[in-house]
Amino acid sequence: MGPDHEQPRHDYEYALIRAVPRVERGECVNIGVLLYCRNAEYLGARTHLDQGRLLALDALADVAGVRRALRGIEAVCAGGEAAGPAARDGAGQRFRWLTAPRSAVVQPGPVHTGLTADPDAELHHLFDRLVL
Repeated sequence: MGPDHEQPRHDYEYALIRAVPRVERGECVNIGVLLYCRNAEYLGARTHLDQGRLLALDALADVAGVRRALRGIEAVCAGGEAAGPAARDGAGQRFRWLTAPRSAVVQPGPVHTGLTADPDAELHHLFDRLVL
């Protein structure tokens, strides 16, 4: 495909989701990626908890609690009834809420930017590269 046939590229923002089982130690394991692309009206999340890696950081980590938090993040990201009150917000507002700094076991990393013609493919690429 030549330059005349390339798909338009859109700017996007993404953040890693991290599990920090002992906040005071600052050690973390990447457990997901959020990606927001305003121009494509896209908000997506992919998550995966490697229980062994989490327990290597803290043998007493609340694995079930981390899994519940990930399900909640996915629900807010997807919108709809499962998102609860956040369903009334647009994708951009939900992304901002999900990426707001917090001191908890499950927390977002810093927001980064990029360009893509396919936000869903980019989310999968980032997930494969940074989480798995």
